[in-house]
Amino acid sequence: MAVVVITGCSSGLGRLVAMAFARRGDRVYATMRGRDRGRELLDTAAAEGLVVRVLELDVTDDASVQRAVDQVLEAEGRIDVLVNNAGLLHFGSVERLPDELMRSTFDTNVFGAVRMLRAVLPAMRLRRSGVIVNISSVAGRLPAVPIVWSYMASKHALSAMSDALALELEPFGIRVISIEPGWFRTDIVDKAWRPPAGDSPYRTLDAAVVATMETAVNSGGEPEAVADAVVDAVANDDGRIHVIVGYEAEFLLDQYQSLSEPEMTSFYKELIDMAAPAPVG
Repeated sequence: MAVVVITGCSSGLGRLVAMAFARRGDRVYATMRGRDRGRELLDTAAAEGLVVRVLELDVTDDASVQRAVDQVLEAEGRIDVLVNNAGLLHFGSVERLPDELMRSTFDTNVFGAVRMLRAVLPAMRLRRSGVIVNISSVAGRLPAVPIVWSYMASKHALSAMSDALALELEPFGIRVISIEPGWFRTDIVDKAWRPPAGDSPYRTLDAAVVATMETAVNSGGEPEAVADAVVDAVANDDGRIHVIVGYEAEFLLDQYQSLSEPEMTSFYKELIDMAAPAPVG
């Protein structure tokens, strides 16, 4: 029975990951920015006769992270698995994406994971045991799509961090896994900031990319498959750091590995229908 801490559990994938570990019989600490946001998760767990513990934790706040981790360590004496799941996406061109949204993307997706690691790793190193799971994306292995660049850049950073972390932690008996899904039906796009049309010179491209992402996510696979992949990767060490999840992720990565750079650019243009003329300005 492992002690599992998961970030970003108020909805979407985090909630499913929490339930997947709970069904395995683990002691699950599902964290989120406000405990009141965990009612649905608690009700779902109770309906199945399972126990999930909800903790308040904001990955962008050092004190909040340390407070929550200390609570778990005081109650359990250890943390066996950390799942860095909290993440967000904002749409916007390099020129027009507001600075505060650019920073919030990295503060949550990258520095939030680092905060969690700094709080959890000392206890794992002392026990010379543990598993770190970073929920990245196949987007972190591909050239960036316009308008989604900040999200993809943050996932590139998270995937690169996983590579470095795996080598840093191997001497301490701690495994690192980067889960890299393709398109699955979650609410990440619904929650994303979208650039106002207005007189933006990128408004045609903004609209095309947002529409493409909405269609891809809404027609994507069931997110339970990602939660199952997380649990399976923790339970079965096959030596991999990067775990690709879903047909679309495998297809996109195969395209990148087999196409030339100009061919990949043409593939992206076709994918997001960039044939429409750009507005003047």
